[in-house]
Amino acid sequence: MSWIPEYIFRPRGWLLMAAGVLALLLAQVLGRRDLMVVAVFLLMLPPLASVGLRLLTPGFSVKRHFAPAFVETGTTATVTLEVRGSTPGGGRARIVETLPPYLIDVPRFDYPQPVAPRSLVSRYSYTFHPTRRGVFTIGPLTAKFGDPFDVALLKRKLDAGDTLTVAPAAVVLPEISLTSGRGQDGSRMTRQQANPSDDDVMNREYRHGDPLRRIHWPATARQGKLMVRAEESVTTPEAALILDQRLWSYGGHAKMSRTADALSTSPAFEWAVVAANSVASHVLERNYSLRVLDHRGRPGFASSRSAQEPDREDFSGASGALAVAQSLAALELADSPVDAGQTRAQLADVLADKLLQTRRRGPLIAITGELTGADAMTLAATAEAAEGTFALLVCPDPAAMAGPLNILRRAGWQAVALTPGTSLLHAWGQMDAPVLVPPPPTGSGPRHQPGAGGAGPGGAAGPHIATTRRLP
Repeated sequence: MSWIPEYIFRPRGWLLMAAGVLALLLAQVLGRRDLMVVAVFLLMLPPLASVGLRLLTPGFSVKRHFAPAFVETGTTATVTLEVRGSTPGGGRARIVETLPPYLIDVPRFDYPQPVAPRSLVSRYSYTFHPTRRGVFTIGPLTAKFGDPFDVALLKRKLDAGDTLTVAPAAVVLPEISLTSGRGQDGSRMTRQQANPSDDDVMNREYRHGDPLRRIHWPATARQGKLMVRAEESVTTPEAALILDQRLWSYGGHAKMSRTADALSTSPAFEWAVVAANSVASHVLERNYSLRVLDHRGRPGFASSRSAQEPDREDFSGASGALAVAQSLAALELADSPVDAGQTRAQLADVLADKLLQTRRRGPLIAITGELTGADAMTLAATAEAAEGTFALLVCPDPAAMAGPLNILRRAGWQAVALTPGTSLLHAWGQMDAPVLVPPPPTGSGPRHQPGAGGAGPGGAAGPHIATTRRLP
């Protein structure tokens, strides 16, 4: 009887009411009082049962637990439901969990299902495999209640649902030389503390076996006994990440798609998000402190709905890697009035100024979409703001990026253009390969060469242009 609609009444209720109407007609035709009593009973039972369900609506409390609490795309998430309540008249209920539309399998359970005799708590568990990043609402939990006669129906939401953040899964990147003069973890040994004066270096009393080269003579003169420098300090390595979020650079409106969680994104931008998470995890695991900026020079996750601290720029340690991944979960393409009013919004000059004012003792990594020559000049101006500059340009046609790539490479950047279908491991490997940079055409003055001294904002490259570059 699946063809009978289930609205207010069960199929049995609709059949009883139809039988009541038929009995009422026969009672009128045949003049039988007993048929009239049967007709009234059949017609009144379903409405009275429905009213009883609504008047005796049970109270429920629902607790939903996620394992693991932090979910990445491609992994398995387990959801545990604890439903506490009672149904009127000892009846049963069918409960359904609402999931995002792209998850086809909808969990359905029978209530009650006590785990122990006389238990008022029913526990259920199910798993699902999120394949998209975003902030999703798991739930609400909906129940269909029936009366003891199974003629009436009550649909009710038991809770409002809970929010689950699904972050992009990071790719484990191989080791490459990001900067010179550092250890594998990015640290650099130095004899100086925050104050550059040797007189302020921490020292201690000489011990047998200490090398004479570590004797600190000014402190020895003041103390009247041999003093040596303390253990050499380890400076905190610093890195910076630029994540381009401009709509047009990743395909524009024509290639923009809206996922189930209403994210404005595209295949190229999804590649960039995974690359950003992977690079951030790579450098943070090597004890770098990481600064993340967007194409306007603002904090990189200022527009992300999943960011716990949207104004945060600096990240460090395992907690920083977790914060970056969580912030990337709901990051989307920028479609602000500034971008919408221009066909191709350029990288903001404040981005270059910000990087130059706060130079980093570590690498600068830019992950962008398509770049114009002006964009490349803006990035080229920041070549001196870090020890090692790298750029990943994701675009449909890498050959079209030859001009911006040459500008970046002449300024000292290790830059690679690739498509959204390129493996991130392959692209990262190219960061450690030598890149041939064609010399500027002869016969033209330096002022006509992109990236030449004095050309573009900040004079990106000096008058001597290298033809090749290899990372140290």
